[in-house]
Amino acid sequence: MRKYFVILALATTTLSGCMATPTERGLGGAVAGAAIADAMDENMVAGAALGALAGAASCGLPGLPPCRRY
Repeated sequence: MRKYFVILALATTTLSGCMATPTERGLGGAVAGAAIADAMDENMVAGAALGALAGAASCGLPGLPPCRRY
């Protein structure tokens, strides 16, 4: 199961850079958080909430593309 977690984390990290707005990043983070929580047999709602928070807060971090606000 550890391999699955690492592969999922790498896949979601590469896709998160393609998202331009905080909303898109939040939605992507929610999906990734729920998928990771499900793979680890944890609470999917909590995983989605934490993923959404992390995704939306990732704007402006060094190394990631800046978010555009529409």
